[in-house]
Amino acid sequence: MPKVALLNVSGQQVGEIELSDSVFGVEINQNVLHEAVKNYLANQRQGTQSAKTRAEVRGGGRKPWRQKGTGRARQGSIRAPQWVGGGVVFAPKPRDYRYTLPKKVKRLAMKSALSSKVQTENIIVLDELNLDVPKTKDMVNILKNLNVEKKALIVMDEKNDNIIRSARNIPGVTTTLVTTLNVYDILNHDKFIITKDAVHKVEEVYA
Repeated sequence: MPKVALLNVSGQQVGEIELSDSVFGVEINQNVLHEAVKNYLANQRQGTQSAKTRAEVRGGGRKPWRQKGTGRARQGSIRAPQWVGGGVVFAPKPRDYRYTLPKKVKRLAMKSALSSKVQTENIIVLDELNLDVPKTKDMVNILKNLNVEKKALIVMDEKNDNIIRSARNIPGVTTTLVTTLNVYDILNHDKFIITKDAVHKVEEVYA
C-alpha cells in the first residue's frame, strides 16, 4: 500500500496514511484517461450552434440569369453557398453531444487519475480542513503552508461553505466533493489536496 504524509493546515506532518492499492496504486492506463477526458469535455458542450442552409436563407427564389448564352457559369439561386449572403454547406444545427462511457471504464479512469497523483507526489492529505469564517486570506495562508503555488483541487467529504467561499476567489483553486469528483478536474490541477475523511470515502466508493 502506498504511504503518504498526513499534514495539518500549517504544513506540518502529523503522521502517515496508508492508501488503498486498489484505488491509489493501480497501473495508469493512458488510453482510458484520454477517453474519460474526451467524454467529460463532450458532455460539457452546449450544442446550441446553428447556421442556415441554402434552403433556410431568405430570398434567392428566382434564377439570377438564364441557363445558357450569357458566358457566365450557370446559377440557380443567389443564396447558393458560393454567393455572399448564401447558405452554409452542411450547416451546424443544435444537437446533443453527450454520450456515456461504460461503468468499468469510468472506474478505471478515476483510479488511474488518482494513482497518477500519488506516483508524481502531487497528492496532499490533510488531517482536517475547517475554517470558522469564510476568509480568502486564511485559505491563501493554508495553501502557502502546503507549498501550493499552481493550480490545486481541494476535495472534501462533505460540503463546507466556509471552505468553498474562501477558495472561490483564488485563481486556479477549485473545490469539489467526493460525490462530484471527476477525472478531468484531477488531471487539470497540479496539486490534489484531499482530507483524510474524503480519502476513506473515495476508497469506499472505488475499492
